[in-house]
Amino acid sequence: MGRFPKEKMDKALEQLNTISESDYAKVKGMVNVVRPFRSVLHKTPDDHGMTGWEDIYFPADDGVALEGWYIPAKGGESDRLVIFNHALPMCRAGFQGHFGEPWSNYDAVEIDFVKQMKHLTDAGYNVLAYDIRNHGRSGASNNGVSGIGRIEWRDCVGVKKYVDSHPRLGKMKIGLYSQCMGGNSQYEAIYRRPDLFENVRCMCSPMVVSMRAIYEAFSELQGIDRYLDLLDFELLKAGGFLMDEMTPQLFAHGVKMPVLMIQVKDDAWTKNPEDGQKTFDLLGSRDKELFWIEGTTRRFKDGYNYFGRHPEMVIAFFDKYMK
Repeated sequence: MGRFPKEKMDKALEQLNTISESDYAKVKGMVNVVRPFRSVLHKTPDDHGMTGWEDIYFPADDGVALEGWYIPAKGGESDRLVIFNHALPMCRAGFQGHFGEPWSNYDAVEIDFVKQMKHLTDAGYNVLAYDIRNHGRSGASNNGVSGIGRIEWRDCVGVKKYVDSHPRLGKMKIGLYSQCMGGNSQYEAIYRRPDLFENVRCMCSPMVVSMRAIYEAFSELQGIDRYLDLLDFELLKAGGFLMDEMTPQLFAHGVKMPVLMIQVKDDAWTKNPEDGQKTFDLLGSRDKELFWIEGTTRRFKDGYNYFGRHPEMVIAFFDKYMK
C-alpha cells in the first residue's frame, strides 16, 4: 500500500468537493498546527537569577543552524548535564500566550521553561537548552513545516554531537528532558542512532503525543471530524507528514534508558489516556514510570507548566540515575 492510497485520495477529493467554505477554513487552520509561528525569547536565565550562562550555537545533523543556552549549575559547573528539548509552538524560553495574538490563539497563558531550568540548576544540574528548527532563533527547514519529530530528530543528534565533542560537556553524565515534539524527536533520534545515546542515563518525557490523537480531538471540538481524510491530504499538500507518520509510537521500542513519562490524563486536546498509555507501553525501557496529571483538561496551562510548579518528582528522577 502506498503512502496515500487511491481509496484514501478518492475520499479526500470527495470531501474537498462537498465541504463548506467555513469547514474548509477550519481544516486549513488545523494544517497550520505543523506550520508554527515562532515563539520569542521573552525570558532569559537572568530573569530567574541564574548566572554564568552563555549563548551557544551548533549545527543539526543535516546542517540547520541551532541556537541555545548553556547554563551551569548553581554555585558552579557540576558533572551532570540535562539537555532540554522544548515543545511546539514554543521555544527554549517557553510560550507567550499572555502576550496576546498570535500566541493566545492557542491558549492565553504563559509557559515558563526558564523557571524549570532554574529548578534543575538549583538541584546541581547544568542545562543545555536550544531552539528546535523552525522555532525561536534557530534556522528554518522544510519551508517552515514541522514534522513533529520526523525531521527534528536531526536536531537531537546535532546537540548530542555538540556535547560529545565539547572538552567539558563531553565528560559529563547526560540526562534528557524532552517534551511533546521535543520528545517525539528524541525517540526517533535514539531509534536511528542508538550508539550516540547509549551513554544517556535517563529521560524525562512529558506530553509526547501522536498527531492523529491531536487532530481527532481538535476536529471533534470544531465539528469537522468527518473530514480527516481531507486533513491528511492538506497536510500532504503543505509538504508535511501524514497524521499516522507523526507519532512517537513508531520509535518508542528503540528507547531503552529509564523513562519518566508525564501526561495530562483528561487532556482535551488529545486522546488520553489511550494515546499516552499506548506510547508508554511501547517503550523498550525496563525501568519506566507514567505519571498522570489529574484534575485538569488543559494541556498548555497545566501540562507544560507542571514541572515549573511541582519540581520534586522530576528532580528526584534525575537524582536517582545521575548522582
